Amino acid sequence: MKHLLSVLDAKDEIFEILELAGKFKEDPYGLKPLENKTLAMIFEKASTRTRISFEMAMLHLGGNPLYLSAADMQLGRGEIIEDTAMVMSRYVDGVMIRAKEHEEVVKFSEHSTVPVINGLTNKEHPCQALTDIFTIYEHKQSYNVKMAFLGDGNNVCNSLLLACAYVGMDMTVVCPLGYEPDAEIYDEALKIAEKTGSKIEITPIVSEGVKDADIIYTDVWVSMGDEAEKLKRIEDLKNYQVNMELLTFAKPDACVMHCLPAIRGQEITDEVMKSDSSIIWDQAENRMHVQTAVLYNILK
Repeated sequence: MKHLLSVLDAKDEIFEILELAGKFKEDPYGLKPLENKTLAMIFEKASTRTRISFEMAMLHLGGNPLYLSAADMQLGRGEIIEDTAMVMSRYVDGVMIRAKEHEEVVKFSEHSTVPVINGLTNKEHPCQALTDIFTIYEHKQSYNVKMAFLGDGNNVCNSLLLACAYVGMDMTVVCPLGYEPDAEIYDEALKIAEKTGSKIEITPIVSEGVKDADIIYTDVWVSMGDEAEKLKRIEDLKNYQVNMELLTFAKPDACVMHCLPAIRGQEITDEVMKSDSSIIWDQAENRMHVQTAVLYNILK
């Protein structure tokens, strides 16, 4: 794997990464294969989990994480991303970027001579999706399960469609009209699903989409960059809230997931967050272990 910009880049190594993540979770300090290697981490968007989990993952592997705010770099003063990529490649062993535009990360990777990892863009969040698949297997001991993703078909939803399709997991996106996931990614997921046996679908009907689900997944309704649409989004998505009543449509042992941060009382209730159905905190922890596996795979 040269870069990890999309879940598509991990298609041949997805099971290897998931297996490695399990080993690193059991013994996070067992190997130091990245000693004397440095990962530059560029943040155009604020972060809690991405920054901490990547920093700890590098430290576990014996490497050095280097935090860089885009506002503090020459990118913030107009230097083109191609020049930044070519220069940074001379200094570090890998780059993780949490960016606004997916095309900018692709452009960076095209001019970088070191591996580039997508830490989040407006199109995909591959590290989150790989973490989610790992967490589901950890709790269900199987990929033969159904996930219902409720709300906005955003970057996380896009990456989950691909990840679920690759491992043969069923996924139903439950969203109102106008909030569907990226059409090209959805079509690609359908093609992959034909080979793996995964069932991928979209429905606006909550009871239908959640029926017999093993996993209930949601994310914020107003992502960074969507603030101008806040009131409209809250109104459009109000019937897609994950609450205790909604859980009655799913299987009795269904697990609830959220990639965080959560706006309690909007896309998910406080009661569900605190319930025995929630595996949200395991999911958050596992970002570190899966990203350790990704870094090991791409930088060793």
